[in-house]
Amino acid sequence: MLRSVRVPCVLMRGGTSRGPFFLATDLPGNAAERDQLLISALGAGHELQIDGIGGGSPLTSKVAIVGPSTRPDADVDYLFAQVKVAECAVDTSPNCGNMLSAVAPFAIEQGLVRARHGRTTVRIHNVNTGKLIAATVQTPDGGVTYEGTTRIDGVPGGAAPIHLTFVDAAGSKTGHLLPTSAALDVVENVPVTCIDAATPLVIMRAEDLGKTGLEQPGELDADCPFMTQLEAIRCAAARRMGLPLGLVIPKPVLIAPALHGGTLCARYFMPHACHRALAVTGAVALATACAIPGSVAHTLVGEVPPAAVAIEHPSGKLELELAWAEGAEAPTVSVVRTARRIFEGAVFARVPEAGMPLAAA
Repeated sequence: MLRSVRVPCVLMRGGTSRGPFFLATDLPGNAAERDQLLISALGAGHELQIDGIGGGSPLTSKVAIVGPSTRPDADVDYLFAQVKVAECAVDTSPNCGNMLSAVAPFAIEQGLVRARHGRTTVRIHNVNTGKLIAATVQTPDGGVTYEGTTRIDGVPGGAAPIHLTFVDAAGSKTGHLLPTSAALDVVENVPVTCIDAATPLVIMRAEDLGKTGLEQPGELDADCPFMTQLEAIRCAAARRMGLPLGLVIPKPVLIAPALHGGTLCARYFMPHACHRALAVTGAVALATACAIPGSVAHTLVGEVPPAAVAIEHPSGKLELELAWAEGAEAPTVSVVRTARRIFEGAVFARVPEAGMPLAAA
């Protein structure tokens, strides 16, 4: 038997993603019970997520869980959960930089962080990766504002800017910037770069897979032989990077020369569907790869301006700033995103009756 439970949440857009934000204290402490609640709340198991608040796409089947920090050098903890639409499963192995964009305003408005007049910087501990991100939010008169003129490609209209700085992105899941110890590997007869900065990627030239890198996401998703080849490369790269199979990382990325004045063009996969824009964490890793001599990205773009990388994607362009500290293995990467609070209230999820085993649900 199942019972319905009421769980407070706030639906927010973060960057080019959207999903419910929960306070950690409002969810079960047991991971299996928490995951089953999230699967029900988002309606996973149906392609339209018709019985939940998910949007029928990986970009709108995401969850942010926020609570007081467990580290002295951070203000809040942020756990990202990808609710898999078809598989009825929850994956907390990746991070999401777009959902991350909304963590600071959520934390301020939920009373976890006190706002300052003008701008407020929130130090976020990403539980998925153990890394720190500094998010600066506009807080005129001591309160969050979402209104502004900053535009990001993939989102209609303007909003207040949110500045994200990935303080120490290298080795987010593997402990190494280059998990194979090489800037260039050959995997399944294709030259690739395996990199781990904010999230693990396997980067390859589109032309090496018979693509231009300018295709629309739907066109790539519909090419079954190509998607099969891409998955074979991704899984082989995962083994070389020391990552377990069955996770959504590493994420595969196709790159090609830029067409509209950017540094390069990218098609980012999640991993079994092409992103309609570009994941922030993926952009951080790709921008970092551009600065590593010998990598697939560096070979494609050559020497890039030391402070700027612009990545063209299906919805436009994403610009990042790179700053190098003396002796650092990788640059500190910053990006501007926006967010919006869409609605607040409670979601009703169906969970097993007390004492009923989870498998029976």
